[in-house]
Amino acid sequence: MQTNVALRPPFGEPPLPGPGDLNAIALLLDVDGTILDTASTPGSVVVTDALRSSLEELHAKSGGALALVSGRLIRDLDGLFAPLRLPAIGGHGAEMRLSGGSATHTRHTDAIGEASRKLVAALVAADPRVMLEDKGSSLAVHYRLAPQIEQTLRTKVAAIIARVPVEDLEVMHGKAVIEIKSTHFNKGAAVGEMMKNPPFLHRRPVFIGDDTTDESVFEVLPALGGLGYSVGQSMPGTNGTFGSPHEVRSWLASLCQRVGDDRQ
Repeated sequence: MQTNVALRPPFGEPPLPGPGDLNAIALLLDVDGTILDTASTPGSVVVTDALRSSLEELHAKSGGALALVSGRLIRDLDGLFAPLRLPAIGGHGAEMRLSGGSATHTRHTDAIGEASRKLVAALVAADPRVMLEDKGSSLAVHYRLAPQIEQTLRTKVAAIIARVPVEDLEVMHGKAVIEIKSTHFNKGAAVGEMMKNPPFLHRRPVFIGDDTTDESVFEVLPALGGLGYSVGQSMPGTNGTFGSPHEVRSWLASLCQRVGDDRQ
């Protein structure tokens, strides 16, 4: 089960899965900051042909047990990785699709509320460097173009949530993004549900994520007998850390037994 990808501490045992393990594991991959490099806006990320090829091959070799686990909606994932359609968890667990050929199941309806939407939209409109992404089940405030106002935005979003008459809302802080969503769904709960269904059933989940929005998955992995790896920073409950999305893409290529592809 050895590969040519070097993981940062605390990587140790068990070894990182290799090509011979694809019939026994389920590959669960966060997208932004994990298999894709971050960009100035969510729409300017780049999916290389090499990555698309790796995902397609691994999906086939794993018997379909490869899924994207993202804050993005599934329709947006399909647009990014087109023509590839993969099993996916979208909207931080609000959506699920067990195979590329099946319909997307919306697991949770809008819980944000119109008052919250209007107040957050007004906040974002005050600064052209800040972008609002309305996902229906959640709101994302992106500030990659103005990282220096992070604390100001955090304070103002927290004040908005404190004053609106909507219960069970939570604020998550990712990389240059503030997400507002219901507490009734998250990536971890969705992964637990996905693993109860073929082709993921009776497999060992291997999840890779990069920030606080992925912590709910790392938390459920021990009960599922899974392995978790972070990207760029060590995170609690993980088995190891990849240095960058490039390292993750290189490892995925190595699982296809295609090592040394500079286009990753």
